[in-house]
Amino acid sequence: MNLLRLAIVALFTSMVTFATIPGMAKDWTHVNLGSEGAFPPWNMIGPDGQLAGYEIDLAHDLCRRAKLECSIGAGEWTSLIPSLNAGKFDLILGLGINEARKKIVDFTIPYASGFATFSILKGGSVPQFPMTGQPLNLNEKAKADPVMSQIRQILKGKIVGVIQSSSHEQLVHAYFDDDVTVRTYKSSPERDLDLRAGRLDVSFDSAVYMNSILDKPENQDLAMTGPLLKGAMLATEVAIGMRKNEPELKAIFDKAIREATEDGTIRELSLKWTKVDLSPSPGN
Repeated sequence: MNLLRLAIVALFTSMVTFATIPGMAKDWTHVNLGSEGAFPPWNMIGPDGQLAGYEIDLAHDLCRRAKLECSIGAGEWTSLIPSLNAGKFDLILGLGINEARKKIVDFTIPYASGFATFSILKGGSVPQFPMTGQPLNLNEKAKADPVMSQIRQILKGKIVGVIQSSSHEQLVHAYFDDDVTVRTYKSSPERDLDLRAGRLDVSFDSAVYMNSILDKPENQDLAMTGPLLKGAMLATEVAIGMRKNEPELKAIFDKAIREATEDGTIRELSLKWTKVDLSPSPGN
């Protein structure tokens, strides 16, 4: 009996070890995707209580192309990567690519290319920033650094609201840390409440998100200001995140994203939800 038990344990251990070897091929038929569900128009909870938005529609399209059954669940932004690596999700939507995240997760090719910018209260304590509405790549330092220095002067002594653990938080610390108070939030709508109430001077977030909320009655006193930023630590190229060493899953979704880009589906869905063509930058 003891020998039989030992044999069963040994067989089970070898099966688990075999199944968890990094890079070992897996036959995917079903995946669980995670989404914040609180970042319109990218993702949100609709009036019917279901997830909706650009990324949700696109995820369903990608799963159809990949011939996979997909379940999509919501979670707080700061919990998504830990939940992915703990096995609750196989993939997470809405993850901007930057060097810090590359150390802990892998990415598909991008399915959206966006910008980040600031917003303020009209007639509030902060004047309009330079280059409002104009694209500015922070990696072009000769052009970008003087503009960011001007913005730094405007922001001295101000309170800036950002989403916790976001690349927007990283940028504000990197460029303005000694001159501003940084206040972090779990979600963009929560941060917007404080901006409208005057408890914040400035917010910094996705330009697509900000553009999408300005036509709502409660946000009529808000305005975007400053350049449309990308580059440096900003995660403006948005992709699907996955655990390390799952090349088969990456290949499946890379192929689906390329197809959706080439046949115009990404352009169509992004225009529907955001009024902006978010098609990935050439070369991705």
